[in-house]
Amino acid sequence: MVAAGWPGVDPEWSREVAVASTSAADEPGAVRRWHLLDNGAQLSRRGLTPAGTLLCVHGNPTWSYLWRTLLAAGADPAQPWRVVAVDQLDMGFSERTGTFRRLADRINDLADLTAALGLDGPVITVGHDWGGVISLGWALAHPQQLAGVVLTNTAVHQPSGSSLPPALRLALHPAVHRWGTTTSDAFLRVTHSLAHPPLAADVRSAFMAPYRGADRRAGVGNFVADIPADASHPSFPALNRLAEGLRGLTVPALMLWGPRDPIFSDRYLKDLIGRLPHAKVHRFEGAGHLVAEDRDIAGPVFQWLAELGRDEPLEHRSEIHGTDVHGAAIQGRGVPPLWAPLTELAAGAAAGDTAVAEMAPDGNIARSLSWQELELHVAALAAGLQGAGVGHGSRVSLMVPPGVDLTVVLYACLRLGAVVVVADAGLGTRGLSRAVKGATPDVLIGIDKALAAASVLGWSGRRISVRDLPAARRRLLGVETSLAALARRGAGLEPPSQAPDPDADAAVLFTSGSTGPAKGVLYTHRQLAAMRDTVSATLGISPGARLVAGFAPFALLGPALGAVSVTPAMDVTVPRTLTATALADAAAAIDATVIFASPAALRNVLATQGGMDPSGHEALGRVELLLSAGAPVPESLLAEVQRLLPRASLHTPYGMTEALPVTDISLEEIRAAEADAAAGAVAGAGNGVCVGRPVHGARAAVVPLAADGTAPGNEPVTEAGVTGEILVSAPHVKEAYDRLWLTQRESVRTPGWHRTGDVGHFDAAGRLWVEGRLAHVVTAPGAVLTPVGAEQAIERLDDVGLAAVVGVGPAGTQAVVAVVETVPPARRAGPAAPQLAGRVREAARRAGVSVSAVLAVPSQPTDIRHNAKIDRTRLSRWASAVLAGGRPGTP
Repeated sequence: MVAAGWPGVDPEWSREVAVASTSAADEPGAVRRWHLLDNGAQLSRRGLTPAGTLLCVHGNPTWSYLWRTLLAAGADPAQPWRVVAVDQLDMGFSERTGTFRRLADRINDLADLTAALGLDGPVITVGHDWGGVISLGWALAHPQQLAGVVLTNTAVHQPSGSSLPPALRLALHPAVHRWGTTTSDAFLRVTHSLAHPPLAADVRSAFMAPYRGADRRAGVGNFVADIPADASHPSFPALNRLAEGLRGLTVPALMLWGPRDPIFSDRYLKDLIGRLPHAKVHRFEGAGHLVAEDRDIAGPVFQWLAELGRDEPLEHRSEIHGTDVHGAAIQGRGVPPLWAPLTELAAGAAAGDTAVAEMAPDGNIARSLSWQELELHVAALAAGLQGAGVGHGSRVSLMVPPGVDLTVVLYACLRLGAVVVVADAGLGTRGLSRAVKGATPDVLIGIDKALAAASVLGWSGRRISVRDLPAARRRLLGVETSLAALARRGAGLEPPSQAPDPDADAAVLFTSGSTGPAKGVLYTHRQLAAMRDTVSATLGISPGARLVAGFAPFALLGPALGAVSVTPAMDVTVPRTLTATALADAAAAIDATVIFASPAALRNVLATQGGMDPSGHEALGRVELLLSAGAPVPESLLAEVQRLLPRASLHTPYGMTEALPVTDISLEEIRAAEADAAAGAVAGAGNGVCVGRPVHGARAAVVPLAADGTAPGNEPVTEAGVTGEILVSAPHVKEAYDRLWLTQRESVRTPGWHRTGDVGHFDAAGRLWVEGRLAHVVTAPGAVLTPVGAEQAIERLDDVGLAAVVGVGPAGTQAVVAVVETVPPARRAGPAAPQLAGRVREAARRAGVSVSAVLAVPSQPTDIRHNAKIDRTRLSRWASAVLAGGRPGTP
């Protein structure tokens, strides 16, 4: 052993211990030599008293080196913890025993070691891979010493009827096993290749160090051979006892997971969450099997340890309360369920009126349901789903286009207490797949295209089709039944009679993915009902309203508001496919009073209005309210829309998936705010998009920006002209980010507030101005710049469409670069023509920003859902490459 040659390891940590073995794998009286990395002596020498001990157990084929960052973090005087990272027998630099040690033996071995060390509580076990199982075995056997458990990619249960991961099946194959795991070092090299990014050469060498030579790798092969592939395996009983024992484990738990793992996929994480439902969980998107190498896990572990003493007692929200689900307030809670207006209308004078409709391309209604029919369909499907085993807490992924079918299945699931997972196709195939896999639904309900994707991309969950399918097609797609069949079956059954607890999970809605991987946002029934009530109170949308929903999420809220809802003929995953004729046809079909459409959709409506006939103009002329959100909406665009909808009040509510809406403003108010800014009449007016004042029941504030472009403080302020991260507090703010504990922790670090990640300021009239995203703040020499004000000034140029201002270079010394989408589109991306560059620089200068370079692109890279949010991070990388002399290509 040469501990000094292991990067990241203090040689003082390395030690050996002689341990008397009580394992059945050894002869009586046997003494085994263990190698450990242990910072205990170092803490003692420094006079530090540890808060407890982290007992870290590696898997196969790693060793204690895996936990080096925890050892270093544990030596921090501000938060000292003893960290004992073991090399299991036959592994790492511990003794090669020459015996085959099974799961029960290894759990016993670990107990022998901790007894020899005199390890007393509090102990936190930390495990990875097969070491996770062994650490949990020790935890269950030592309840008096145990204070908590930390798990990284591991598994304690193999679902019946499912096979082992392909990599493990290959390693277990008789023709491969010995050569792949012992004779050669192939198993080690394959495991090391799972790191993202790849391991540095010296780190890879350190991981290989204990296993050089076949005689050093017998334990690697034996570990693989001890994986219980089925119930006949000798270690299966021990694994099964352990897996079931976890259900009674109530100590704090933390799970840090790399979803890019071909061995322990998210289905194993889902199983662990089911056994330890109180655990804090964080999935590191992009990380894989070696999550401790791919990401910093020491920071999260020690943050969690610091919070253990401050946490309130764990609460379980699995109990169901309530009485009648048909519109009555939930017992003792006073919260009408989301679907209350639907059931009330179905039982009243409007029962026969249209409730929900969808349009055909020819301009006619393709399908519709009255309020009474909608109620009957929802009740029948809820009963059918319940009969099929879908119930409280079941996660149901809905892969159904907006319209009648989606409305029925959504409200049926909510009545059951199932958790709907809504990740729309607008995320793109890759983003959608990542979202669905991360949510690990129990059931996937979809159209043929979605079911085919589920088969190809390996999405989990029982599969239910929307329509009845031929037997051959059903077998091909792995479909067990259809919504139509379930509704027929449920029509003769008693519908669910209990409403879910208002604080039970209700929905996981995914963000647009415009600023990184889409995040699942968890809502309770109470929060969804609060969203409905806020929209109704703020915008005056109440029963009797007639809504054209050109944006998928809003279509689902219509029945909850008691509004007649119609989906126009368009590809809802691409908002810019909405044409003026399609919008007018939908409006005419229900005599619409309200339209909701994204800015990208409105741009195309205006571009195609020439094809609309007089009756279309008449239908749009009767609209009373237009809502547009999802991205900033320029006053010039709204002015053009106003001419198309002359009677409508135009509003642009500001919000996000985590809180919709936050503020609201009308076109008239926008004009007044811009006039105040131009005249300098109101302090703080200008430099951004004015989004108005907080909506009914909401509060907003900011945390001021620091000189480095971050918002490190926790004191909310509303002082005029102070730029900072925008905070919001409201009854309809999300419950949490799903399986993203670290992200959630950061978002609520200011008590009582959700930190939005947006940047803005208030003016003296109390109006909020949004200046961009915190992640897009530019830190130029001596200045912190937000992008939106300068972008707006640039976009006022006649030959510029969308503009983005980004920073290039190291933080603190960034050059300001403007990237413009030209009108007409530039033939290729690259440096802008001198005349255009000069006009752009002058426009930015008037907004107080000095631009170093101007680049032109045929089109900006925007998010798929809104077709409007520019990916400034991507543009910054592209601009850096172009300005460094690289080929422009496509940003």
